[in-house]
Amino acid sequence: MKNIRIKVAYQGTNYCGWQRQKDSLGIQGELEYAGQKVFASKIDVTGSGRTDAGVHALGQVANFKVETTIPIDKIPEVLNNKLPKDIAVLEAVEVDEDFHSRFSAHNKTYRYQIYPSRIRSPFYKDTCYQVKSPLDLDRMKKEVKGLVGVHDFVGFMSSGSSVKTTVREIYDAKVFEEGDLIVLELTGNGFLYNMVRIIAGTLVDMGRGHIGDSMVDILESKDRGRAGHTAPPQGLFLKEVEY
Repeated sequence: MKNIRIKVAYQGTNYCGWQRQKDSLGIQGELEYAGQKVFASKIDVTGSGRTDAGVHALGQVANFKVETTIPIDKIPEVLNNKLPKDIAVLEAVEVDEDFHSRFSAHNKTYRYQIYPSRIRSPFYKDTCYQVKSPLDLDRMKKEVKGLVGVHDFVGFMSSGSSVKTTVREIYDAKVFEEGDLIVLELTGNGFLYNMVRIIAGTLVDMGRGHIGDSMVDILESKDRGRAGHTAPPQGLFLKEVEY
């Protein structure tokens, strides 16, 4: 039995999220369905974490165990032949038996894309958050730095989560311009439910001048009501998982 680690990219617009559901396969289910066709046996795909409906990935990591004679370097190609066009396996490697995509991960990087324009773009409608009002980019760049370090992020979590602790460490946090987009990137050891989207919404509200408090003040308050709105899912990408 081989333990295969894969890197997966997907556009999540048409899916219920990563996790398979009763009435929808999700990304996980699509991979398992394709794997069953390729390997002629059922596989259980474990992801590094869940992404919600409409959220995308540039480098989601997953693993599964299977008996196969297919060369490892050919697995992406044969799986992609069975997958929908908006899901792609980018690479595959054989790993130790005890490797687990979720529990072996050291950190993750999320990317959130903002399109600051009054005119909509047909190319960004599913991959960016369009913000029509002017944004103070300098303030957004300044405030995002307050997220770096070990903090209790309970004020940046949506209800409905049952995590044991809301303390997380952010290693890097930055806002920058990339072409006609404003991009938020966060690297940390873990993220709470909707944490990145709430941070993105808070930064947008700060950029609009709707929030006077600093990011540090909001963190220390542990009050969800003082943070900003939850930004929509289509701007969010799981960029990278490191092991």
